[in-house]
Amino acid sequence: MKNNLILCIVIFSFALLLLIITFIFLSKKRKVAKYKKLLEELDVQKNTVASIPISLELSRVEPIIKNEDLESKYKRWNEKNDIIKNERLPKLDDMLIDIDTFIEKRDFENCLYRLAKTELEIYKVRESSESLLEEIKEITLSDEKYRSIVTKLKNKYRQLNSEYQEHKNLYDEMQDAITLQLENIEKNFLGFENAMEKNEYNEVVHIVKALDAMIEHISLVIKEVPDLILMAKELIPKRIKEVNEVVVDMENQGYPLEYLNIDYNVEESNKKISALLDKIRVLNLEDCMFELKTILDYFDSLFIDFEKERLSRKVYEEAEKDFSKKLIKTEKVVEEVFNELDTIKSNYDLNQDDVKIIEEDRKTLIVIKDDYNKLLSKVENKSTPYSTLHKEIEELTVRIKNMSDELDTALNSLGNMYDDEQRAREQLIEIEVFLQNSKRKIKSYKLPLISDNYFVELSEANEAIKEVIKELEKKPIVIKTLNTRVDTARDLVLKLYNTTNEMIKTAALAESCMVYGNRYRAHYQGVDTNLEEAKKNFFKGDYKKSLDLAIKAISIVDKNAYQKLLSLFDN
Repeated sequence: MKNNLILCIVIFSFALLLLIITFIFLSKKRKVAKYKKLLEELDVQKNTVASIPISLELSRVEPIIKNEDLESKYKRWNEKNDIIKNERLPKLDDMLIDIDTFIEKRDFENCLYRLAKTELEIYKVRESSESLLEEIKEITLSDEKYRSIVTKLKNKYRQLNSEYQEHKNLYDEMQDAITLQLENIEKNFLGFENAMEKNEYNEVVHIVKALDAMIEHISLVIKEVPDLILMAKELIPKRIKEVNEVVVDMENQGYPLEYLNIDYNVEESNKKISALLDKIRVLNLEDCMFELKTILDYFDSLFIDFEKERLSRKVYEEAEKDFSKKLIKTEKVVEEVFNELDTIKSNYDLNQDDVKIIEEDRKTLIVIKDDYNKLLSKVENKSTPYSTLHKEIEELTVRIKNMSDELDTALNSLGNMYDDEQRAREQLIEIEVFLQNSKRKIKSYKLPLISDNYFVELSEANEAIKEVIKELEKKPIVIKTLNTRVDTARDLVLKLYNTTNEMIKTAALAESCMVYGNRYRAHYQGVDTNLEEAKKNFFKGDYKKSLDLAIKAISIVDKNAYQKLLSLFDN
């Protein structure tokens, strides 16, 4: 049993060792395959670099060498190509072989370093080769490249020249300068052909750039010069003439236009146009279009200013007319109130704030009137534009309105005092009429006795009326106290009036009930007894108790008797 266990352990250990060895072997085999693949990729890159056709391009240069400069370049390119072919590419081959050796030795650490170093070197050789090839192609392809460019420039030139010749009359005095520029362009085309014939490619580059710039410039000239001449010699002078005509017409109508500085701006614009024409004559168009448009826009904008002045004048004249009426009316009211102020103070116990407002408004009105006179002087002197005058009259209108609102508040307070006084006098008459009616009514119904309470109310009403009369006779009148006295008198007289009516009505009903019940005295003891008591109270002046007893008496005979009498009484 023990031997079997040992055997199993030995077999397991051997199998594990074999597995580890197999894993290590396979791992190294995978690494070898990996690095072999990287080596193959580098070899492909090296071969790609080696296949760059530098020698082929150099063979195309040799037949076209016609000057020392190109010959010098050719020699230098050959030297660089020899170094690449004979030194740098063989060095790459050696580096690749060296890497392969390390792979075989399984020296992967050194192998990885050399792979990176070789890849960097291949990159450097490729950059040098491609740069050299591009440099050579600049010559070998120059003929085709620059001829293609110049052909396009010639087509553009022909179109521009044709357009110019068709509309030559539009260019006025600039024709000589434009013709000279066109001749210079044609000379450069000839210069290009000569340089190409001699293979002077350095010169060709400069000629082509010059042609491109000259044609671009002449394109701008042919496009813009007619418009520039039109603006400088026709549109702007015409606009200046129109502006001057409008200025003369408006000044004759009384419009002050000095603030626009038109004469100065016309003079400066003419100077600027002259300077711009000098620039255009030498075909220097920089900022010419912008500056001429700016001048034209300025003169166009003046017509907006003119229209604004016309509108402002119309608004000003209407506003000034309204303001003048308002000023006269307000001034009249203020003077009338101010002249009557002492009388008003003697008549009424005025609020000092209202008096102060009236006095301050009078001072404010003097200032407003003074400012208005200054405004009229400006109009007369024609020193201020209507656009400004119209704002000033609006400000004056606001000021007088605010002052009028304050004045109205104060005048309303004074008016209310006067109204309260008149209302008090009218109510006094009404109250006295009510009192007289009450007295006549109480006298017309001859009551056997009138209670003391009635005479107390009558005395209070008479006294209240006297107090109202006293307040109306005072100088100055305290309106608040007067209104209180009037309210008190009216309440007391109405109270007396209602008491009179109620007492007469109660006495009359009591009397009617007793008359109605007298016919039943002999037949009903209760009727006789109650009526007798009612009679006694009636002559004592207790009419309410008398009525109650009389109602009780007749209710014995007829429960609805009182209601019937009441309805007859109300009718």
